[in-house]
Amino acid sequence: FFQDENMINFIKGGLKIRTSYQIYKECHQVLQMTQGNKSKNETYCQFEGGVKLGIGAFNLMLSLLPGRILRLLEFIGFSGNRELGLCQLREGASGSSLRAILCTFTLLVYHTYVSLILGTGEANLREAESLLKPYLQKFPNGSIILFYAARIDILKGNFEKAQLRFQECIAAQQEWKQIHHLCYWELMWCYTFQQNWLQAYRYADLLSKESRWSKAIYVFQKAAILCMLPEDDLKRTGEDIVSLFRQVDGLKQRIAGKSIPTEKFAVRKARRYASSQPVKLIVPALEMMYVWNGFAIVGKRADLTENLLVTIEKEETALQNETNRNEYYMDDVCMLQLLKGLCLKHLGRLMQAELCFSKVIQSEKQIKYDSYLVPFTMYEMGLLYKQQDEREKAVRYIETAKNNYKEYSMESRLHFRIHAAL
Repeated sequence: FFQDENMINFIKGGLKIRTSYQIYKECHQVLQMTQGNKSKNETYCQFEGGVKLGIGAFNLMLSLLPGRILRLLEFIGFSGNRELGLCQLREGASGSSLRAILCTFTLLVYHTYVSLILGTGEANLREAESLLKPYLQKFPNGSIILFYAARIDILKGNFEKAQLRFQECIAAQQEWKQIHHLCYWELMWCYTFQQNWLQAYRYADLLSKESRWSKAIYVFQKAAILCMLPEDDLKRTGEDIVSLFRQVDGLKQRIAGKSIPTEKFAVRKARRYASSQPVKLIVPALEMMYVWNGFAIVGKRADLTENLLVTIEKEETALQNETNRNEYYMDDVCMLQLLKGLCLKHLGRLMQAELCFSKVIQSEKQIKYDSYLVPFTMYEMGLLYKQQDEREKAVRYIETAKNNYKEYSMESRLHFRIHAAL
């Protein structure tokens, strides 16, 4: 219900889980009242672990929500204190209850996924490694343990090591195919970061055929990766890019009557192939990399970031030399400038990055379809100034992105990231 635009449904959804939260709060009060009790038996320890998991998870996850949403939730009895949430989960993870491993996994999900996708990309990998270490020693062949170890390697930029660990994770068990699918997703991105498009296609193809989580995203991702292949390699795959993009709209799904934001984004991009004369997408795999905050990951590897910059600049030159410019021309130019600016930022070429971001912002009125580009670029400009300790400028750009733009693709995701940045 966090992304529901209907206020009545939003409140109804909140009330449904409020009861659960209130029970946890009452249990937490009981726990605080009995802290001085020296005779703590096994039942008490299990109770304590469960309370820390519940209070910790609720506070941590609610703290991620943008201020306007959090204020509404606080009105109906919730609270979102990040430090309290992290503290409770850490205490729960260090205990010996059955919920200790669940506290650990909640923290790992936060550090390795949530802080990246819904935050600025600054993950606490030191804590993640520390949490995982005892389980990795105790269960060296555990598939979930291997998965998180590989995910941490990705976030450190050790893509080659991560690939080996994901293969170990796949080989570790055959019962839970869903874990295989998670590995395929991560392997697809590993190879995308390295621009090994054939291998990236292999895993996108497996996902589109085996996983039911989001067929629209998988087929779009597969087609986007195929767009990056040289013509000869594309022919050898036997795939029809136009046909794949045309499938995307029919594969989108609705959950509780609502479309999934990333699927809506993919559908909008794929519409360029709907007409009898399709208009080619420019570096769609790299654009999707940005949607998932992948530049914050690949940016840890200067060699791979340089390679991405070369690819982007090559497309930029080709676009500039295009004599028959279509209606998407300025959208494509601005998208390339945003991606180019991100590469330059991670390479430490901050003034050049600022110029790229400025070009996008100045071209706002010329953008016809990809209205998300300007608010996201404003946000990136704010992060750039924040990196240079220019706090006032940073806040101004980020607040402008937050307050001046509405009804664009991935709006909710940007508001989560803005909340994390401020």
